[in-house]
Amino acid sequence: MGHVSLKGYVVGFMLAVILTAIPFWLVMSGGFKDSSTTALVVLGFAAVQIVVHMVYFLHMNAKSENGWNMLALIFTAVLVLITLSGSIWVMYHLNHNMMPALMDTRNLP
Repeated sequence: MGHVSLKGYVVGFMLAVILTAIPFWLVMSGGFKDSSTTALVVLGFAAVQIVVHMVYFLHMNAKSENGWNMLALIFTAVLVLITLSGSIWVMYHLNHNMMPALMDTRNLP
């Protein structure tokens, strides 16, 4: 493990504060008229903040422990993606198959 300094923690903390304050201000001030645009921007800031936390506080990079940390992170992300997309797919088809009456009324003239 490399040398860890107070400067790295301060930089990480300041980035985390900035990446929290900007979305908070966007939501509270109504920066975007469309709520889905606001949600996407907040999710983007959240993704960047996850990376900041992993780099500055968890000290994760491709060199730590010969890359096994990064490989474990990628494997976890793939499993989460498969689980989430599979769950959404199943829920959509359950809704479609369990509520045929609602689907028929939408197609009536």
